[in-house]
Amino acid sequence: MHINISILQQKLTLLDESGKVKAQYAISSAANGVGCEKNSGCTPLGAHIIRAKIGDQQPLNTVFVGRRPTGEICTPALMAEFPERDWILTRILWLSGNELGKNRLGNVDTMQRYIYIHGTPDSVAVGSPDSHGCIRMRNADIVELFNMAPVGTSVMIAE
Repeated sequence: MHINISILQQKLTLLDESGKVKAQYAISSAANGVGCEKNSGCTPLGAHIIRAKIGDQQPLNTVFVGRRPTGEICTPALMAEFPERDWILTRILWLSGNELGKNRLGNVDTMQRYIYIHGTPDSVAVGSPDSHGCIRMRNADIVELFNMAPVGTSVMIAE
């Protein structure tokens, strides 16, 4: 398995071992654009892997804070109660950079920046940059991807 993420197209493509497209999804990357520096709010570029998968068997719209389910299910009422919350929902694919000095270790470490591929409220648009650095997906799409992509899957994020 291999995942290609196109920032320009706001698309995530899952490829099998032979390079055949298995699935393609609309995503939202960072509103601040691309960049690897800590606290930039940007989406990091380059070669990554899925380091951890979090949320298996959780219901759709499960709310995560600090990579732990809160016991909440995201609803319009909950969103109105916490309008400033960065909604991380349903599943988390935690990314780790593979390129020393670019997206791994020091001030550019993707994993230490807590960059994920994760679900977002279905009322939030995807297909244009809007995240705080992560890759946001529709909840049904992240469940499908989560079930197909094992830990260790390579992820290339390119402009």
